[in-house]
Amino acid sequence: MNIADIKLNNGKTIPQLGYGVFQVPPEETQRLVEAALEVGYRHIDTASAYQNEEGVGAAIKASGVSRDELFITTKLRNGEQHMPRQAFEQSVERLGLDHVDLYLIHWPMPTKDTYVAAWQELEKIYKERLALSIGVSNFLPDHLTRLGSETEIRPAVNQIEIHPSFAQRDVQKASRRAGIAVEAYSPLGQGGDLKAEAVQEIATRLDVTAAQVVLAWNLELGNIVIPKSSTKERMTENLGAAKVSLTKDDMLALGALEAGDRTGMDPNSFDAPQE
Repeated sequence: MNIADIKLNNGKTIPQLGYGVFQVPPEETQRLVEAALEVGYRHIDTASAYQNEEGVGAAIKASGVSRDELFITTKLRNGEQHMPRQAFEQSVERLGLDHVDLYLIHWPMPTKDTYVAAWQELEKIYKERLALSIGVSNFLPDHLTRLGSETEIRPAVNQIEIHPSFAQRDVQKASRRAGIAVEAYSPLGQGGDLKAEAVQEIATRLDVTAAQVVLAWNLELGNIVIPKSSTKERMTENLGAAKVSLTKDDMLALGALEAGDRTGMDPNSFDAPQE
């Protein structure tokens, strides 16, 4: 499967379609990531808070896939924003790698007011080429504006919840205006968006699955997408979204599903340590 690359603002590229391991149990992670690599994924997204970095690392080692072919993302958990260097080193050790391709601040936690200082430490990690790109997750326009005014390096990526019923158009727009690539997590709306009448109609007409329609919508918007699946069949199906061609009318119909249906936490208030 030929997956398109998205060029980041530092010249690096990221595969537009990746495999996410959010909520994948640690004991299942190696098996599932090995399966994802076997069917063709080369972009794997994990996080310290997921507690499965070791499994990702074991799968990379067992897969035989060259490190140069892989794009590995992990994230700084909330409870470690005061110690980004140590947290990063622990993540890399768990992954069994000497660098990651993308390191993200997982949540802004504006109630704690530590994300700017944390970002300044990520800038140092980036300059040492220990993380080839750095970025943020769940950052809203105000958070991005503050980083832009108080720090040196722009985030390469903003990873946020995006699916047809919760598109966060304002965050997408603010990110792109700042030259930041948009990455969509929970791209199927935890499965809820698959039941929408418009999604079902398009899937039937194109003879594809509902998941492929919703993923293709995100891809057509130019977003990086990281769906999760627990079976090889679904992993392969999700990769097939790259071949689905949606019309302008299809995109309008899917865009009309916006309902403000956030499935995750509110970035303005979520400040749990993620332990």
